[in-house]
Amino acid sequence: MNLTRTLLASALVALLAACSNGAQDSAQDAQKSAADAQQQADKAQQAADQSQNAATTQAADQAQQSADQAKDAASQAQAAASASTAGGTEATKDAASNAADQAEKSADQAKDAADNAKSATDDSNKK
Repeated sequence: MNLTRTLLASALVALLAACSNGAQDSAQDAQKSAADAQQQADKAQQAADQSQNAATTQAADQAQQSADQAKDAASQAQAAASASTAGGTEATKDAASNAADQAEKSADQAKDAADNAKSATDDSNKK
């Protein structure tokens, strides 16, 4: 998981170094959302490891799936931003923005799943 974070951080640094325009900004937002989603998935996995509870494990799996979706959306945003920078059309800028929006939604889903994992851990610890 540390490798994933390192790769995401490297991608974010590379994006920040690139010239900024609407598509690049969207790609940067998508990368940040993907990194946030991975952090939430990591928290959910820690909760699952602590509780060994089926509900917690399921929530952790959902968080990881959402994080993976966020990473995919971030990659799409980066590809669209690269196409836009290379002389793409308004459609490529829109694609980057849409992918960034999807990454943000996936990050939110990962956060919700992580919260569910924490709640399931808390519930199992009360028993």
